[in-house]
Amino acid sequence: MTLLVDVSMLSEGGVGRQLVVSVILVAIVIGFRALVTAALRRRRPVEMQEGASERRRFWVRQASKLIAFVVLVAGLMFIWVGDTSRFATVAGLLTAGIAVALQRVITAMAAYLIILRGRVFTVGDRITIGGVRGDVVRLGLVQTTVMEMGEPPGAHSGDPEVWVNARQYTGRVVNITNDKIFDTPVYNYTREFPYMWEEMHFPIEYTGDFKRAESILLDIAHRHTDATAERAAPASDHMRERYFVPERLELGPKVYLRMTDNWIELSLRFLAPVHGVRGLKDAMTREILPAFEEARLQIASTTFAVTGLPTVKIARE
Repeated sequence: MTLLVDVSMLSEGGVGRQLVVSVILVAIVIGFRALVTAALRRRRPVEMQEGASERRRFWVRQASKLIAFVVLVAGLMFIWVGDTSRFATVAGLLTAGIAVALQRVITAMAAYLIILRGRVFTVGDRITIGGVRGDVVRLGLVQTTVMEMGEPPGAHSGDPEVWVNARQYTGRVVNITNDKIFDTPVYNYTREFPYMWEEMHFPIEYTGDFKRAESILLDIAHRHTDATAERAAPASDHMRERYFVPERLELGPKVYLRMTDNWIELSLRFLAPVHGVRGLKDAMTREILPAFEEARLQIASTTFAVTGLPTVKIARE
């Protein structure tokens, strides 16, 4: 506050002095940002850690940007307004003009505050917002940057379409305005419960031993997912404490049967981490196929049963 008062006193010397003080203020703000950036770069080789430390560095950069912006705007207003009695009037007129001209930008900045305060998502979370699915790699005042990932064939949506048939990166970086949280749902895959239930479907012929097939599927699923279920148990309990979850979540694998016109469909349901689902399903499939072959279980395909033939007459000359 003392610095600001001194600056306003100096401004009485004329436009030239105001310009000099403004340049000094801008230089101080730029120097502050440079010092923060240099400090973060020096600490990074020492830590060499992912996750929490990287996220902490990101928020330090964000905080330094906000502080620099507020100090710069407030300082320049005190320098050029000079008289504190007129400061409120100028600030009110300026705010009204900005609100009209930059309505969408202000909405996006308000959404940014809600994202932080409401813990909607943060850097590193896997989300779907505005029809885009991916990992948040940057969170700005106005825009959120997402590293896009593909979708399973049954979940393809959006424009443009994605060409990767799994939850893996497509290589596109998408910028989305923060105000989308007011217009569209935000799906967060990692915030409260960083796991998801997956399903694999296996059609078995009616003449096959579906009980043996169920045993094989459960045995392989337990080997690959029991460790994940153990790690997910505390997160599940925390989720039930925080939200109204009517029953305890079933974390272990389970097989469900369904009868169709052509086969018995076995649906293997299991818990998987958000990242690496495709690799997990690939490893399980490579064990299931030879196990089915050894047990003489055939994967069914669509068949047609001919129940009758029309009378055919052949005329010979």
